[in-house]
Amino acid sequence: MKADAAKQTARRESHVSSTKGDNNQRTKTKADINKVQPLEKLRASITERAYELYLERGRREGCAEQDWLDAEREILAHTLPR
Repeated sequence: MKADAAKQTARRESHVSSTKGDNNQRTKTKADINKVQPLEKLRASITERAYELYLERGRREGCAEQDWLDAEREILAHTLPR
């Protein structure tokens, strides 16, 4: 019986410590999400503009990197404070 009680105590302690870890992980995840969302929006804006440049340039193949860099430069110039 003492062995069973010890096992139950060990399980409870394990559960409590893992739950505490989960709460800390959830907090970090929420903070990370708050940081990531603006970056995802920025990336989406750059992607959209790069595609517009691709269309404006007559759908030239092999220029995706240049389209991306030009779009990135335009978007960041309007986004970042001077």
